[in-house]
Amino acid sequence: MPTQPVPRPGPAPRPPGGASLRRLRDSAAQRASHLPVSNETSAGGIAVRVEDGVAYAACIGRRNRAGKLEWCLPKGHIEEGETPQEAAIREVAEETGIDAEIIHTIGIIDYWFTGDDRRVHKVVHHFLLEARSGTITTENDPDQEAEVAEWIPMADLASRLAFPNERKMAQTALQLLAIRS
Repeated sequence: MPTQPVPRPGPAPRPPGGASLRRLRDSAAQRASHLPVSNETSAGGIAVRVEDGVAYAACIGRRNRAGKLEWCLPKGHIEEGETPQEAAIREVAEETGIDAEIIHTIGIIDYWFTGDDRRVHKVVHHFLLEARSGTITTENDPDQEAEVAEWIPMADLASRLAFPNERKMAQTALQLLAIRS
């Protein structure tokens, strides 16, 4: 029985118009560099409660652009006349339902992202807070960005939080809690 020749793979498919992926990427970066720049400052943090010797953090879940639920720390824009500390306390209360007080500064995250119509330079002040009262809920989130709020064990934050920079903030908070104990 004669064998059939094995077809050879052809050239790799190319994007429409024959453009290379590098050129498409470079073109997108060039378009982004021409967008107006906006500066945003936010504040939030890790509100902690301890139950039976286990520290828990109040976290929120929100949908990303692809519709996937991502866990993150509560945070939001600093309103006119507010300090970062005041904004952090307010944002934690609005997004999680937890009234808390600041016990320590954790750190600042500084990053860039591109929206549909602008490039954004974002600075977020993070604080370690002690939960004082409240029931965890997203009912009072004025922007309705938080879909769900939950107490997550601090030890699990490294595997649950969606963003590496927030995982670093959680690690710093764990170290601060160990020093305070």
